[in-house]
Amino acid sequence: MTTTTVVHLLRHGEVDNPAGVLYGRLPDFHLSKRGTRMAELAASWFDGRDIAAVYSSPLERAQETAEALTGRFGMQARTDERLLEAANSFQGRNVSARAFTQPRTWAKLYNPFRPSWGEPYTDIVARMTGAITEARQQARGREAVCVSHQLPIWVVRRAAENKRLWHHRRQCNLASVTSLRFEGDAVVSVSYSEPAAELYGSGSAVAGA
Repeated sequence: MTTTTVVHLLRHGEVDNPAGVLYGRLPDFHLSKRGTRMAELAASWFDGRDIAAVYSSPLERAQETAEALTGRFGMQARTDERLLEAANSFQGRNVSARAFTQPRTWAKLYNPFRPSWGEPYTDIVARMTGAITEARQQARGREAVCVSHQLPIWVVRRAAENKRLWHHRRQCNLASVTSLRFEGDAVVSVSYSEPAAELYGSGSAVAGA
């Protein structure tokens, strides 16, 4: 008989970012008040589940989201660099559409399939898969949570579903949960939930956040 294990990929809550910059891997970007509430709603979604381990990206917004969950379950989150946000050449710049019409940005936009402006999708999938494998092994027969970021969660989901990695749209909203169900070592299903949907508003789901 095979063993069923579930690894949940939890995206962090909304970030306090009044300047609207693409914060990427920059330090000192924390959850907003609404983001903290999103994290609490996401944590409550896991009530009654057999959570054996929690892992988190080292970035503050992910750590703070993980704290809502670990506080509820009385455990410590393990920091894993492999859950980090994707590297991006536009980090620190304003993310408005106008910013990407400037000629100086065009040299980074020539290949959306890799992508040319940041960390290759294949590299993101490789490191995320490594983190998920460790979480699955640690929680074997139970459930684990990995707190990460929109793009890493989305591309590893596409890989799990045997879809091409380049894409136009993402189903990975703030404080959402993408769940990978394993039978033994194989992914047998992928599901998606939005525990904080009641708090979504205009501009709450910034792409790449």
